[in-house]
Amino acid sequence: MAYLSDIEIAQSVTPKPIAEIAKALGIDPEGIEPYGKYKAKLPLSLLGGAGKRGKLILVTAITPTPAGEGKTTTTIGLADGLRRIGKKSVVALREPSLGPVFGVKGGAAGGGYAQVIPMEDINLHFTGDFHAISAANNLLAAMIDNHIYQGNAFGLDPRRITWRRCVDMNDRQLRFVVDGLGGRVNGVPREDGYDISVASEIMAVLCLSRSLADLKERLRAIIVGYTYDEKPVTAGDLKAAGAMAALLKDAIKPNLVQTLEGTPAIVHGGPFANIAHGCNSILATEAALKFGDYAVTEAGFGADLGAEKFFDIKCRTAGLVPDAVVVVATVRALKMHGGALKSELGEENLEALEKGLPNLLRHVSNIQNVYHLPAVVAINRFPTDTDRELKLVKDRCDALGVNAVLSDVWGKGGEGGIALAEAVAALCDTDAPPPFSFSYPLELGIAEKIEAVVRRVYGGEGINLLLAAAKQIERLTGLGFDRLPVCIAKTQYSFSDDMTRLGAPSGFTVTVKNVRVSAGAGFLVVLTGDIMTMPGLPKTPAAERIDIDENGRITGLF
Repeated sequence: MAYLSDIEIAQSVTPKPIAEIAKALGIDPEGIEPYGKYKAKLPLSLLGGAGKRGKLILVTAITPTPAGEGKTTTTIGLADGLRRIGKKSVVALREPSLGPVFGVKGGAAGGGYAQVIPMEDINLHFTGDFHAISAANNLLAAMIDNHIYQGNAFGLDPRRITWRRCVDMNDRQLRFVVDGLGGRVNGVPREDGYDISVASEIMAVLCLSRSLADLKERLRAIIVGYTYDEKPVTAGDLKAAGAMAALLKDAIKPNLVQTLEGTPAIVHGGPFANIAHGCNSILATEAALKFGDYAVTEAGFGADLGAEKFFDIKCRTAGLVPDAVVVVATVRALKMHGGALKSELGEENLEALEKGLPNLLRHVSNIQNVYHLPAVVAINRFPTDTDRELKLVKDRCDALGVNAVLSDVWGKGGEGGIALAEAVAALCDTDAPPPFSFSYPLELGIAEKIEAVVRRVYGGEGINLLLAAAKQIERLTGLGFDRLPVCIAKTQYSFSDDMTRLGAPSGFTVTVKNVRVSAGAGFLVVLTGDIMTMPGLPKTPAAERIDIDENGRITGLF
């Protein structure tokens, strides 16, 4: 049987005019800001004020593998499924970065019959938000170097500038550069580097801001480097915040699109969860809660990364409490965690599945016992899954008191998500709010907070704090930043900081190499293991398969 590709499925559907999607949310179509026929910005004036608040559903997943988990696909299909059972749902997602689009994945707007559209626009430039973030980031970088060139009134030490330039592309060549060469008129030579735009603090600031005023305050607080006598210098000191906010005046507004089935979708912001905080914007989530009875959102990568940061950073900042959590798993991925090769995943292998199941069970246990939230497991079904394999997953989840539901949203869209929607709605439709708690209190010291996440969420024994990181923690504590939450940058492929340790490893320590403050975002970034903030392209990048014909029809995106 021949299957249509994701982009062929998306191109086979004619989207509804965006005015109709707005009207379905109770928004006057005159109040939105259209970007063509099928996408629009939601003005911030629509988002404030008191009123009803829908139920919040977080979709997360097991530790990712090359076999795929389908978290975004499940998120979209669940929202469509909720509509199928008569619930007014809205889905809130992150925007894809051009790095993965042209790198490994080739797109990130869902898959099969559970996608957000127009998928080509969403996967490429969309409404220009990421370009605005890059421009604001690089404006600040230019003003830093210009300040030094023009006399350096603050005494910024060029060796202690912490602000890096950025570009929304995987480009390992730019990780470390030396710029300002070519003589006096061309600047001051110094070591520099680039991050991918989704790792920029500007991205985090945008996603955690509640208003333009909040955005400007956060931009002012960004620390760009330190003086020769070790005092921090901020974007506010350089008088850069106003111009940066002007570049972001439209980017801060959430984007309205739709699923293949016409479910309203708010797609906004896009930090990675392995090197950033991994959640869409607070404004997008709050818009989904305001305009829907059920807001379905996701956090990036596995629950040890995206969900942990959703709870410990985003929920803290926004005062959010999830009503239910969905943990997405596939039999194929669990077999890889149990040692099966990717080429063998089509064969029944109960032994490998049994060995891989602890990965799922640890994630579920964390949701239940660390954060004290109700959970359901979504088994993203593949045609090669056998009845015995599916029963094994369900039996192990039953032992934890967690319902495991088969999901076939990739092949059937909302219809394939009805059972999951019913299970999730049942968790949400209770009178008592969940007894939600964080994985650590803010009163702990910096190292103690990192260790709390490693022990309670990752299942490790503790941390190995390198000397440089210890000195940074001492300095940041002296500056009063020790009461901020931590955003741990770690490989997405393991609970540990070693990507080769699959399943649910134990007995490990996590090596902390670097700790720096994102004062505007309001958290501390902790770099562990071999994690980098600028990915590289693979040997055969997805860009080689992407093309456009003379009629403007794009191919190769997923």
